[in-house]
Amino acid sequence: MSIADHHAQVPWLAEVKIRQVAQGDLPALEWEGAYTHFRRVYRRAFERSRRGAALLWVAENGAGLLLGQLFVLLKSEIDRDVADGLQRAFIHAFRVRPEYRRVGLGSRLMQHTEVDLLQRGFRWTFLHVARENELAIRFYERWGYRRLSQISGEWSYEDPQGLLRHESEPGWRMGKLLTSPPSW
Repeated sequence: MSIADHHAQVPWLAEVKIRQVAQGDLPALEWEGAYTHFRRVYRRAFERSRRGAALLWVAENGAGLLLGQLFVLLKSEIDRDVADGLQRAFIHAFRVRPEYRRVGLGSRLMQHTEVDLLQRGFRWTFLHVARENELAIRFYERWGYRRLSQISGEWSYEDPQGLLRHESEPGWRMGKLLTSPPSW
């Protein structure tokens, strides 16, 4: 089913606006407290976007509610294999509110992102997905992503109180050669 078919079945989807994150959006990315623990992560991602090293996209309905988000690291200071600032970019923090899933919103975000990356000259995208997240894995595979390697999923972040938190999300590194136009 094409994205246009989804719009016909879910009329409000055609009115969703995809745009870059503004500084005033940062509190809304916490989704009424569900992701407050990532406040500093979001702030750092926003600062990277201001320096041109990242893109932060949100999907917003007509009432101004953020329904989904997708962040792209264009240039990594740590792992240039997935984000070199020239041809390879890394997708992360991709989420859609549960009540808006499985109607095409994630596909709209993905298509928007891939078109934008192609226009910027990027040829490859990479992402990490938790091994047990079968729905996400199937979504990415429909979009042409392939499992490249297993990852430990070890990472750390500072919570709003400045405490270092450690996460372990074993999973897959997936990648895709971008084509024009993006399809699934």
